[in-house]
Amino acid sequence: MSSDFQSIVPDTEHKGFIGFLPKAAQPFALLARFDRPIGWWLLFWPCAWSVALAGVLPGSFGGSWANLSLVAMFLVGAIAMRGAGCVYNDIIDRDLDKKVERTASRPLASGAMTLKAAWIWLAILCSIGLLILLQLNLIAQLVALGSLALVAAYPFMKRITWWPQVWLGMVFSWGGLVGWLAVDPQFSWSMIALYVGTIFWVIGFDTIYALQDREDDALVGIRSSALRLGSNVAFGVLVFYVLALAAWAIAIWIIRPDYLALVALVPIAIHLFWQIATLKTDDGEDALNKFRSNRFAGFLMFLACLVIGTSV
Repeated sequence: MSSDFQSIVPDTEHKGFIGFLPKAAQPFALLARFDRPIGWWLLFWPCAWSVALAGVLPGSFGGSWANLSLVAMFLVGAIAMRGAGCVYNDIIDRDLDKKVERTASRPLASGAMTLKAAWIWLAILCSIGLLILLQLNLIAQLVALGSLALVAAYPFMKRITWWPQVWLGMVFSWGGLVGWLAVDPQFSWSMIALYVGTIFWVIGFDTIYALQDREDDALVGIRSSALRLGSNVAFGVLVFYVLALAAWAIAIWIIRPDYLALVALVPIAIHLFWQIATLKTDDGEDALNKFRSNRFAGFLMFLACLVIGTSV
């Protein structure tokens, strides 16, 4: 792999994968963050949680095999739409990205890709998402489309509020609503509680992520919860995670009003508290590792939802 490739992907997780792509294809993969799977895992997990908590997973758990394909479609959709969101974000932020050390190497900011090519790539990724959307029932389709306004507005939030992470939370958690309604197009308070809890989870882990850029963000005028919380970041993340666990407990209680059922949340609670207890707020690499560990947290929450959903 060439040194110039190494320089344009400073925090990639799969340099080998990108390195094997044709040189002309590499900027497209990087722009969609295909080398950083953590993003689509975090977008996918709320979809899987909602399906699991509804008690409809396939096979020996009593659900239908059709719902296995539903989970698989959400995974493909998460990869495509997370990629589309990253492309759109980089189109809007291309000038700001040039001023931040961690983002200056992105394809648009560095000049490795033209703006026209980025718009075409965005259209292709959105088309994949549309194909997935058309497989869902009408209610789920309409709710999914409702997220577009949130997605479109997100890149501007860091310019007008200290809490863009709240907006990101609403965006990244939206799949939980769509997943639930794709299975059962009926209103459920459990669905709402799951969604609210996921918003707090996203605010927490994205605050950790924002620790990497505090100095650069302050210099160029980008706002974030990490900057707003200052020296109280760890305590702030603790509050967000506690609120997430409380809302998830309500979601589970509505499905299964039994104190024993809440034990299913113990593993993810331990993991989230470990993140806070060991977080080094002045260490960007540690912040990135703690952020990435939320893919495992998502898996633990999936297991909790699976246990509850298949035991009702």
